[in-house]
Amino acid sequence: MIILENDELTVGFVTKGAELRSIKSKKTGTEYMWKGDPAYWGKFSPVLFPIVGGLKDDTYIYDNKEYHLPRHGFARDHEFEFQQISSGEVLFTLSHSDETLKVYPFEFTLGLRYKLSGAALACSYEVLNKGKTDLLFSVGGHPAFAAPLASGTDYEQVIIGFDNDESITYHKIEDNLISDQTETIYLEQNQLTLKHSLFYDDALVFKGLKSNTLSLRNTENEHRLDFHFEDFPFFGIWAAKDADFVCLEPWCGIADGIHHNQQLADKEGINLLQPAQTWKRTWQVTIY
Repeated sequence: MIILENDELTVGFVTKGAELRSIKSKKTGTEYMWKGDPAYWGKFSPVLFPIVGGLKDDTYIYDNKEYHLPRHGFARDHEFEFQQISSGEVLFTLSHSDETLKVYPFEFTLGLRYKLSGAALACSYEVLNKGKTDLLFSVGGHPAFAAPLASGTDYEQVIIGFDNDESITYHKIEDNLISDQTETIYLEQNQLTLKHSLFYDDALVFKGLKSNTLSLRNTENEHRLDFHFEDFPFFGIWAAKDADFVCLEPWCGIADGIHHNQQLADKEGINLLQPAQTWKRTWQVTIY
């Protein structure tokens, strides 16, 4: 485990997938991340790259050739190199290889930069196009936070607050793809009460939330975190069936729609990066 710490937090990572594993308050000893129980879901905070969500038939077409990728791509299963910038900052990097070029014909470096500042942890995705043609990619986060945030309370005593939405409309998933069906949830005082049944049909997928800060808190105590994100046009909220966590997922990319033609260049939410250029997005979690 690679550790960053300051006076407020101790956070831990592993090099596989550059995965965030732990956010612990030094003041209270509270662990804010999911415990990664494989009986439900054995991951903690996988990075989604070079796609977010599923492809139609796990296939995309680029330059008249078919390629195959699993849901959420391959980065989460690869070992990253890491550089300790300071006691409160670390940079993980993954670059293209002969293996990745077989399934994704682009030259790239993907960086995950984690930085502590007081009681906040920022995660930045940094994509560099190392090739001679435009780089087509998606990237997203998938951090899983403990819910409830303390023992002695229940899942349905946890709420998600939205800073700028009175209702939320999500797109339903059909065989890992975005269907034509949507459903609207009308919030009470901008708050969604967690229920395991919310996720029995997979994630809630949003396009164009008005909010860019979500608050996760117990109604029975003072444990809370704020999750802030900007310039992520898509967002997912998910939990494994009956598991005590919730994922808050900012995405620059989305699963294929059920009617998609499988052309990578036509994929909804695909990002285009010119040669030698760098792309960056950041989300931040603040502990209270």
